[in-house]
Amino acid sequence: MKLIRNIALSVMLTIGAFSAVTYMACNKDACKNVVCNNGGTCVNGTCSCPTGFYGATCDSLVRNKFLGSWSGADVCGSGTYNIALTIGSSSGAINALVNNPGGFGGTVQITGTVTSSNALSFTNASVGGGRTLTGTMTFNGNNMTFAYTVTPAVGVVDNCNGTYTKQ
Repeated sequence: MKLIRNIALSVMLTIGAFSAVTYMACNKDACKNVVCNNGGTCVNGTCSCPTGFYGATCDSLVRNKFLGSWSGADVCGSGTYNIALTIGSSSGAINALVNNPGGFGGTVQITGTVTSSNALSFTNASVGGGRTLTGTMTFNGNNMTFAYTVTPAVGVVDNCNGTYTKQ
């Protein structure tokens, strides 16, 4: 009787060990052959990209979706202004250069930072004459909204909302 019990225990342990090995062999590392670039990390076989990058392997720059010429109108407390601006590349991967923001002139250029898959943000960017601009451009395909505040060195703060179309 004791012999049968020992044999049964041995069989059960063997089956358990075989099952454990088989189970472990079936659960392969989903990230084993996945390469995520630009600081991306693999989660369950898919790249999770850092701010400023997107794509299957985090190879694409978000800011490239925003580049180009844009035209529209800004409605501010001080009036309504028709504006043409351009957004270009910057040396920093998550930055973009905006020429003529708020219609302050073609020589005025500010740097925006990609903060999500569809936004550029600006904080205290100099637009000349002692004025600074703080705000966010939000992109949706060929359309963009620009909500910002212009703070002068002296005087009244001007709140503006613009709507633009990519040219």
